[in-house]
Amino acid sequence: MSEIIRITEVSQIHQFLGLESPKHPLITVLPIDEHMVTANYGNFTFLMDLYQVSLKRGIEGRISYGRNSYDFKDGTMVFTKPNQSMKFSSQENFENVSGWTVIFHPDLIRKSELGKVITNYDFFAYAIYEALHVSNEEQIILSEIVDKIQREYEYIIDRHSQELIVSNIKLLLDYCTRYYDRQFYTRSNLNKDFVAQFESCLQSYYDHEKQLELGVPSVKYFGEELNMSSHYLSDLLKKETGSSAQEHIYNFLMDLAKTKLLSSTEAVGQIAYGLGFEYPNHFSKLFKSKTGMSPVAFRKAI
Repeated sequence: MSEIIRITEVSQIHQFLGLESPKHPLITVLPIDEHMVTANYGNFTFLMDLYQVSLKRGIEGRISYGRNSYDFKDGTMVFTKPNQSMKFSSQENFENVSGWTVIFHPDLIRKSELGKVITNYDFFAYAIYEALHVSNEEQIILSEIVDKIQREYEYIIDRHSQELIVSNIKLLLDYCTRYYDRQFYTRSNLNKDFVAQFESCLQSYYDHEKQLELGVPSVKYFGEELNMSSHYLSDLLKKETGSSAQEHIYNFLMDLAKTKLLSSTEAVGQIAYGLGFEYPNHFSKLFKSKTGMSPVAFRKAI
């Protein structure tokens, strides 16, 4: 088992890579070059308390993320958030390696508007195989924003610096959101296949009565079945259908519940258990939120 190294400060990364102290205690921009690629990361798993946004060019290798291992190739962007673990293998194939990594501490944005909305950027919870692939033109736009961030903390530290740095981080993330939307759009045919697979998995879950053992199905379950993260699956479905994965599950449950209520004399509690709910009141609360009436009232009204 590999040793776990917890990274809590930006300065620790500089020390590990043998770099001089960072110019700013809460943020750094590191070039992805041969020094970084060939660094000896050892048999360590890194648990970071920091945010990281990376653009990699001219690199092929493998990275372990959680329990799985993935390939990454040229022109990809990877995002990580605090408390995510990563393990790097030694890189042997690289040519004209370039890119950058923006690493920042949550304290940098904690009091800002970005600190309030950063959880809305779901790609921080995507898996490596769901990396963002950016064109040369998009890489230029993103790199220009990163250059501005670096100039702000390296050369001009004044009362405006913090706000400008954070504003540019938000701009960087907003562009990445746009490019992920483009990636979802250009993969529309593939995404439709995943939508069909998701719906088939959901139907199969109840056809095989897995709810009696596992309970109401979770987005995480279907993400694992389709080999993608739950956040990516939910965003994919949202882009294609307008509804998140959780909404799809709930809508499916409500259709089953309505059929049961109208075609049987089973007690509401028994129907709830049959759908996988541990507590009937949770079922009743969800049913009312979706239909505007309680299960009992729905049964009497029809």
